[in-house]
Amino acid sequence: MKFRYSFCILRYVHDPATQEFVNIGVALYAPEANYLRAICTTSYARITSVFEGIDGQRFRQVSRYIQDQICAAGERSRLALPLGSAEGIEQVLAKILPPDDSSFQFSKAGVGVASNLDLALHDLYSRQVEHYGNRVEASGRIDEDVWRKFREPLDLAHLTPRLTPKRIVASSYEYEFQRSWKNEIWHVLEPVSFDLLDAGSMLDKANRWVGRATNLMDSPESFGIHMILGEPSDHRLAATFIKAQNMLNKMPGRKEFLRESEAKSFAEDLASEVESHSRG
Repeated sequence: MKFRYSFCILRYVHDPATQEFVNIGVALYAPEANYLRAICTTSYARITSVFEGIDGQRFRQVSRYIQDQICAAGERSRLALPLGSAEGIEQVLAKILPPDDSSFQFSKAGVGVASNLDLALHDLYSRQVEHYGNRVEASGRIDEDVWRKFREPLDLAHLTPRLTPKRIVASSYEYEFQRSWKNEIWHVLEPVSFDLLDAGSMLDKANRWVGRATNLMDSPESFGIHMILGEPSDHRLAATFIKAQNMLNKMPGRKEFLRESEAKSFAEDLASEVESHSRG
């Protein structure tokens, strides 16, 4: 069954006079399904790349508060009384974040139709917020920089040409990994840099991967994820990196986490595996 929904983009407006803004969240409302939820980023890396003088701690607090209040309202309605189809999303959100000249403002409403409202919300967030945030998320290194550490020994072992793209398709989500090989099941190799601007970006990135792996779990194809973790160059973020790894450990299914220092040994193990599989 498909539901009509409306959505609003949460924006951080740095200067009300110029109305320059950055998208930081999405709220989605489907009264027929009694559905109201939001996703808001707590990472201010992109904002600091555009504007100066950001109070990072307050930004996190307000962004998280808005998301929690919207989701709590949706949960209360699900367990008790309906939200009321007579109200539009702008009226519903105004009860949580009254429209004014503050830095946090919702856009005018957009509309859509979807059978999976959670997926629709995450797709909107990906396109309206995450897509742009990823451009400034990296600090010293991006994911491909982490991959180069592994590529060198793989090139020497003539294994790189054996790694091919693989799209894992689940019931409500799909993702194409750029490097994979098959040995009984599909194995996907994914570099993930945690050399980021701030702690919030690191935890957000780990959380995205937990969600991504969870949504791929009902794929009819068996697969395992081998994730190369790029450590932060800023030693002050070491404790946050540990937290990020703890979050990644919650990923369901087959998984292996590799450090950049393991590049040579991984290439050797993969070469042995490929040779053994070829003989078999």
